[in-house]
Amino acid sequence: MEAVEGEGSGPPRYTLNPTRICGEDILFCVDVDAESLMEMKATGANGRPVTRLDSIKQAILLFIHSKLSINPDHRFAFATLSKSASWLRKEFSSDVDSAMSALRSLSATSPSGHADLTHLLRLAAHEAKKSLAQGRIFRVILFYCRSSTKPHYQRSGAQKLFTLDVIYLHDKPGPDNCPQEVYDMLVDALETVSEHEGYILESGQGLTRVLFRQVCVLLAHPQQRSPQDFIDFPKSLAKKLPLSEQTPGAADDSVPSQ
Repeated sequence: MEAVEGEGSGPPRYTLNPTRICGEDILFCVDVDAESLMEMKATGANGRPVTRLDSIKQAILLFIHSKLSINPDHRFAFATLSKSASWLRKEFSSDVDSAMSALRSLSATSPSGHADLTHLLRLAAHEAKKSLAQGRIFRVILFYCRSSTKPHYQRSGAQKLFTLDVIYLHDKPGPDNCPQEVYDMLVDALETVSEHEGYILESGQGLTRVLFRQVCVLLAHPQQRSPQDFIDFPKSLAKKLPLSEQTPGAADDSVPSQ
């Protein structure tokens, strides 16, 4: 933004220089460890429990439909994370039916222990070079579900070529869990590799509505984001009402501050 001298003694006018907002290639990476089968506080058809993995699939479809309504030029691919990352569908596409087919084939594995993020980050850097050559930007959205083991990765001094976002679904802290240590390691990875502002969002509440709110936050284009420390959303509808219109004792359904 540049200041332009105003006429006379008036204050200067500010102009925002035009910039091109690139189409995104987005790689969804879903943790398929056995902890992804932990139940959410919701039930599906016929009273069937809804797992974290079920909710993640729904959240990804919500994201894809919403993102394409903003710009149909965005493209998506899919990978899974067990002990390491592997492709689920490598071709980047804007086709919703193709995305649904990939998600239907997504299933959990046996307990995987520690997750190694090294291959995911290297794979993302490799694919990001292809996207950049086409005038696009690359983003990884990682859904992580493990509370009992910290992920790890090998650092490299490579150029930051993509943005990493993380949604972390976890258990409450306990003798067998270390969600804070896991969260800290995910933050470290995000800050190490992200070209633009990466967001990390977490929840130990087991509520699908919280997950859906968080995935909507990630609709924000990396080139147009505020730093995460400066955002204060999503807010509950009750908080958006003028004070005069709020009813006493209105329920506060806001997401706790992270």
